[in-house]
Amino acid sequence: MTFILKNVARTLPVLVIITIIVFLLVRLTGDPVSLMLPETATDEQRAELTEALGLNDPLYIQYLTFLSNLVQGDFGESFRYNQDALPIVLERLPASFELAIASMLVATVISIPLGILSAIKRNSFLDVFITGFAVLGRAMPNFWLGIMLILLLAVQMGWFPVSGRGNAMNLVLPAITLGTAIAAEMTRLIRSSMLEILNQEYIRTARSKGLLEFIVINKHGFRNALIPVVTIMALQTSTLIGGTLITETVFSWPGMGQLLVQAVNGRDMAVVQAATFIVAILVIVSNLLADAAYRFLDPRIKYE
Repeated sequence: MTFILKNVARTLPVLVIITIIVFLLVRLTGDPVSLMLPETATDEQRAELTEALGLNDPLYIQYLTFLSNLVQGDFGESFRYNQDALPIVLERLPASFELAIASMLVATVISIPLGILSAIKRNSFLDVFITGFAVLGRAMPNFWLGIMLILLLAVQMGWFPVSGRGNAMNLVLPAITLGTAIAAEMTRLIRSSMLEILNQEYIRTARSKGLLEFIVINKHGFRNALIPVVTIMALQTSTLIGGTLITETVFSWPGMGQLLVQAVNGRDMAVVQAATFIVAILVIVSNLLADAAYRFLDPRIKYE
């Protein structure tokens, strides 16, 4: 528990840096007043909105005001939706979580058996085939794979819906699209980790005791190879939640990715700020959970 509290404390400077970046987003994209008002607005209207937003104050005062509002969950009002930005982002978060979990499940189901088989059958035809699959899966752009799946399985075969979020069938194609790239990366990582573990002396000792190969591989080998896999899963989960921009747009999946694309195109910076901050928080939480998982997987790991 102590190391978790210390890690949480270490994230505070990171959060401060994130707030600075999010605060500067609006300033770097142009005049907020010009974004909010139509081109026909008068000078008096521009001056009134500038004063209301506190843009006449020094920059550090504006940042402190922004920080105070942020602590209260106030990222400003979306001029597209005419409501606070944070509830809009949080409303889309469950859809992104659903897609992220399904994609990670697809990646795990594919990568674990393939990675273990590739390590056990090293330099065989099966190893070459799995490695080739991993390279191909990593090289294919998500948007291209998504479009191909739509054309083949949705349009021609009619097995799945083309787009939208409804039942489990709507989730299959976007989950495969996102999970394929992660599965390719995890497969290679599991293979390399298993190869390193299988050459350890305690594996040879376990085999010399007459244990079944299944027990040696799964109990003594795979568990010790999981630590780098947990790291990549933690990083990929946070990336999935906030980085599914193209895939959610291709499949019209109503998650944070699609919302962020729409907000950027519409220059709705209040929503962009809220979404960016939420994704940053999710990344930090994922890393904290990964640190806790290390201790569970390998009790030898100690946190000073």
